[in-house]
Amino acid sequence: MLDGLTLAVGEREAVGIIGPNGAGKTTALNVMAGQLRPDRGTVSFAGGDVTSMPAHARCRGGIARTHQIPHPFEAMTVFENVLVGATYGGGLAEHDAYGACFAALEESGLADKVNVRAGVLTLLERKRLELARALATRPRVLLLDEIAGGLSEPEVQALITVVRRIREQGLAIVWIEHIVHALRSTVDRLVAIDAGRTLIDGAPDAVMASSVVQRVYLGID
Repeated sequence: MLDGLTLAVGEREAVGIIGPNGAGKTTALNVMAGQLRPDRGTVSFAGGDVTSMPAHARCRGGIARTHQIPHPFEAMTVFENVLVGATYGGGLAEHDAYGACFAALEESGLADKVNVRAGVLTLLERKRLELARALATRPRVLLLDEIAGGLSEPEVQALITVVRRIREQGLAIVWIEHIVHALRSTVDRLVAIDAGRTLIDGAPDAVMASSVVQRVYLGID
């Protein structure tokens, strides 16, 4: 549930969203991606109102997302999975789709796994595949839903490297994550929310030093 939440993301900006379980983080991402329609308020993208636009149309318009739990087509190869993203998600023609797929696989660190069946991938590789499928749609903004969740610390560091590399391509990023140090080392701003409302929005260090955030999110009085 969201309650008057307002979030603005600039071009090429990376914004992290934190909050306790049930704060409305994934709901906010679903509203941005078009998987949920708000009963009031609007969603704007690239200067236009996309509130009534369905998820597939938003994807083809430049909004891509990953999911917290990867669900690849396990019987298909890594390349075939990414090709689905490029063609059906991004609406790219065959020639453009192949180029987008190879670029996405390179950016996500899966270039050596193109012919591997997705069902045998490790968790980190599945997370990379989630990224590759989203990137193959050629988005302008990338929505990440706890993509570091469940990974070991070395794997988290590897994923941070990938996200930083993606940022260099000029994408705007909205990243929901409980692994706060991953956000602090990557994003420009942190937004802390609770009960669907914004608690504080600002520089990562300032947000984490806030007494409100420490009480609500970290349980520190």
